[in-house]
Amino acid sequence: MIRILIADDHAVVRKGLRQIITDEFPSAEITEVGDVESLIVQVIKADWNVIICDISMPGRSGVEALEQIKQIKPDIPVLMLSMHSEDQYAMRVLKAGASGFLNKSSVHEELVKAIHMVRLGRRYITSSIAERMAESLSGQNGKRPHEILSNREFEILKMIASGRSISEIADQLSLSPTTVSTYRSRILEKMSLKSNADITRYALENGLI
Repeated sequence: MIRILIADDHAVVRKGLRQIITDEFPSAEITEVGDVESLIVQVIKADWNVIICDISMPGRSGVEALEQIKQIKPDIPVLMLSMHSEDQYAMRVLKAGASGFLNKSSVHEELVKAIHMVRLGRRYITSSIAERMAESLSGQNGKRPHEILSNREFEILKMIASGRSISEIADQLSLSPTTVSTYRSRILEKMSLKSNADITRYALENGLI
């Protein structure tokens, strides 16, 4: 029997994923959680064959959850889901230890194949991700400014670009406003930008929001 843990803050998404999995694995034991804290609790207290985790959840992001999962139980395959493009997150989550990345728009066609592959100890990588990885290794694909940011910096970049204030970001990420301001300063310095308006413009031009 396969044991699968689904983490997504939208109940309708969890229901859809459960249905796809059940159609292929009728006897699967499936547990659902809606936030990172509940996800980590389940990882600690039980054993899982596969974890399916959304990148964008309230509070801590799925990328942070992935990093913690890999510290607690490094051998569990984790498939990361996102409504955002591969270009934004695929390389980040694979470097952080994910076994695969799926865009939610293609999850119906890809999820079952991905589960079968990661259960064999392999990574599930689409052809476009494979091409991007090859370009990166060959030095043909220079990093864009946002790609040099840490995962936390990247999350805060997107939140600033979406119009959230320092205090709002601090509340959502359980950080102090001073810490968020420090991250903002690092983002501006690393990307050679000068203001929040520059951040927003960059994010729009590069399809980050």
